[in-house]
Amino acid sequence: MAGKRDKKGSARGVVIVRKFEEGEGGGGGHGGAWKVAYADFVTAMMAFFLLMWLLNATTEDQRKGLADYFSPNSLLSHASSGTGQPFGGHTAFDEGALVSDRGSVEITEGKRPPLEPTPDSDPQVYSRAQKPATQNTNSPAENHDPALTDPSMLGQMPRGAGPAVDGSREPTPAEIEAEKARQEKAAFEKAAEQIREAVRGDPALAELAKQLAIDMTPEGLRIQIMDEVKLPMFASGSAVPNDRARALLMKVGPFLQKLPEAISIAGYTDATPYAGLGKTNWELSAERANATRRLLTDAGLADTRVQTVTGHADRDPLLPGDPLAAANRRIAIVVLRDVLLSQSASSQSASSQSASSQSPSSQSGELAPPPPAAPAR
Repeated sequence: MAGKRDKKGSARGVVIVRKFEEGEGGGGGHGGAWKVAYADFVTAMMAFFLLMWLLNATTEDQRKGLADYFSPNSLLSHASSGTGQPFGGHTAFDEGALVSDRGSVEITEGKRPPLEPTPDSDPQVYSRAQKPATQNTNSPAENHDPALTDPSMLGQMPRGAGPAVDGSREPTPAEIEAEKARQEKAAFEKAAEQIREAVRGDPALAELAKQLAIDMTPEGLRIQIMDEVKLPMFASGSAVPNDRARALLMKVGPFLQKLPEAISIAGYTDATPYAGLGKTNWELSAERANATRRLLTDAGLADTRVQTVTGHADRDPLLPGDPLAAANRRIAIVVLRDVLLSQSASSQSASSQSASSQSPSSQSGELAPPPPAAPAR
């Protein structure tokens, strides 16, 4: 038959359908060849990171051993073994005094003299052994101590030979005094900063911070409480501190108690003459300094720490250009340096000894004449 016809009498066309399965043939991006290349890349990266880890985790000797293990040189090569024999010339019978095949043990005498321990209490000190009597001990070459030229024998040097070791040297008095001065200065600076912070941190005393001056002087740590215009610490002509001065001294007192050094208190006035009768600025400045001392001792400061209480009147103004300035009326509390006190005591002792040695009786070397005898009754 030529084929079926449809109702209209026309011939029906033939439809051909082709199906492709994935993975067959070289289907462009859907193939599996890229997986092989990616696996090779991952393997190479793993080997690279493994190599980097080995380089970082091994020592130089271990890396040299690994390089020798993978070296293509022959086992019998001179370059790889070092002796031209397998395994560097070593065998299984190298160790052992009775079975070793590397030759007999040889004992050779060294160039250094033998050492023997001394009866000294220090077990680390050794002295050289006595030489035979036939040798000339007066020769400079024979008396030469190898410890002086060999640094490895410094710990074996006898006492009195060679320079002293710096680690065992005792500090000199000057070095001790310098270290004490350094520590004392550091303590003073720390106390000064703490006082400033305490005054600034107190709202009731924040306005008084400008009337407080703290500095370092050759005598020690100086703390000055000064008057301001219309803000005095003492009433005019009075030696009684007001509430402002009391509050400021009570804030400073605890920090003074922490320092062990002696304290000096001095009072100052301006150039205005004292208006009352029977008193001058000398008495007024001394009374104000003494009132400050009583206030500090009542707050807990040991009275034995007060070295001096002095009044200077208007002789040492803070502002020499303005003798009537309010800042010239002040109280100065000085924490004295221990080094200064020790030097003062030593100088006084030396001066007293010099005065006693220069007395007329001691210079002439003659005894003083006895007092005249009392007349007989």
